[in-house]
Amino acid sequence: MQYNKFKEILSSARMNRYFLACNNNTKKAMTLYRLNLKLSQEFFTIISCFEIALRNKIDKQCISHLGTNWLKDGVQLNGIFDNGNCWQTKKSIDDAIAKLGNSYTHNKLVAELGFGFWRFMFARYQFNATHRIMLRIFPSKPISTPTTQYNQNYVFNELKKINNFRNRIAHHEPICFNQTQPIKSSLYARQHYTIILQLFQWMNIDESDFLYGLDHINKVCDRLDNL
Repeated sequence: MQYNKFKEILSSARMNRYFLACNNNTKKAMTLYRLNLKLSQEFFTIISCFEIALRNKIDKQCISHLGTNWLKDGVQLNGIFDNGNCWQTKKSIDDAIAKLGNSYTHNKLVAELGFGFWRFMFARYQFNATHRIMLRIFPSKPISTPTTQYNQNYVFNELKKINNFRNRIAHHEPICFNQTQPIKSSLYARQHYTIILQLFQWMNIDESDFLYGLDHINKVCDRLDNL
């Protein structure tokens, strides 16, 4: 396709950044756009696998300490989430239960709750409400040092980065640039990839084995950098 047709479909405003990043080379600009889509597609797979692993680890930990129906029980009167500090968590659970209706099961409820919900299990009030057990899902987490506290707040912030990155992809925003200038770079994407792999390792999950045949992040990033 000719660049003008490509730009007409996607808009000049969207393509301008790619055009500038490729030194006004129209062919490379179209290739970079497609590589960004490919990289986004690859990341969506990896993040989906990470999200499922994370929520299952959390659920297993909570079942062992809070009971089989800890989510549903937690929003009942005097439940662990039945307080003003955890109102958003309670609302998310209540809304999901209402949506499931007669098809409700605990496993379906776990699957219905989004990445943001599981991230907030490491926020201060939710962390305390669940008896401060959440960090147990990371048995290989480093020991805190005077300069770096690998506490629940650290994990919350790392998950926030992944969540924001995921939302950026979901809203069709580019992940192939230096974040402050129209310069093509895989650094932003690789930084988030590193966070995901690190958290897999902290959960004692062999990410290479788990993601076998699915993970092509470095390969696509290399193609982007070499364009």
